[in-house]
Amino acid sequence: METTKKEKQFDAVNMMRDIRDKISSETQHMTFDELKAYIKRKLDENKSKLVGQ
Repeated sequence: METTKKEKQFDAVNMMRDIRDKISSETQHMTFDELKAYIKRKLDENKSKLVGQ
């Protein structure tokens, strides 16, 4: 029995790695207070809430 390999149209793992790398490079030298402000600003920009709120 032969198997055929499908080409992915969307690679979620690769997308997550790209997002994580971007966030890491943007926040790598931030203090804790700067990081909290960054997270708050990003949540406000996307009109999102923290989990549980």
